[in-house]
Amino acid sequence: MADQIIAGQDAPTSHGAFASSDAADLLEKKLSQLQSLLKCCYGDGCDWFDAIGATHRDRVMWIAADLADDAAQLSQELLKQINAADMPKA
Repeated sequence: MADQIIAGQDAPTSHGAFASSDAADLLEKKLSQLQSLLKCCYGDGCDWFDAIGATHRDRVMWIAADLADDAAQLSQELLKQINAADMPKA
């Protein structure tokens, strides 16, 4: 199995394993993946999506939902980091 799926991208991490120092980088990667996936599902790129059948369309949407959930978790982690950085030290 290859170490990289897309040039310049790290191999995927396990679901939910987000180190706080990597949250911004992981968020950017998850959103890029989600954007690419969804671009295949509408407009000019949707011919294959219509042809793959209901089961596969459901699985593609499941992947999109997982990516969106990961992005939401990462955004919450980033907000915690920002709020912690803004808190005055006693």
